Amino acid sequence: MSTFVKQAGMTVDTVDWGTIGWRTRPANTNCKTFVVMDVELEPTFGHDFHKHPQQDELITVLAGTIEQWIEGEKTILEAGDSVYLDKDVVHASFNVGDVTARLLVVLAPSIGEEGYELVDVSSEEPWASQR
Repeated sequence: MSTFVKQAGMTVDTVDWGTIGWRTRPANTNCKTFVVMDVELEPTFGHDFHKHPQQDELITVLAGTIEQWIEGEKTILEAGDSVYLDKDVVHASFNVGDVTARLLVVLAPSIGEEGYELVDVSSEEPWASQR
């Protein structure tokens, strides 16, 4: 179903590390090929180590400074930088700046009713000791 997605009407979920604004997922656009999210990470917070077993992901930093992990490797990403992640790759994003970080996140394919599949591995080794 083709539709306009206006920011004022987007569903926004608040999580312990920030917010997720749903631009497209099955619930609002019936799109089953990809999911697009506006993600905000508050200063000192992050989306801890996790993976998406069946989804590839692209994260683009729109504002702020992110410490981005791919498995055991980390780098700093700033506005305009991106990271591509193959499905089932453990990764994490932490806001190391002093302003809210804004990210545009695309996952494909869309999985299930929510469109989003996540396995939290932050309490498992070696991830629990990475940071």
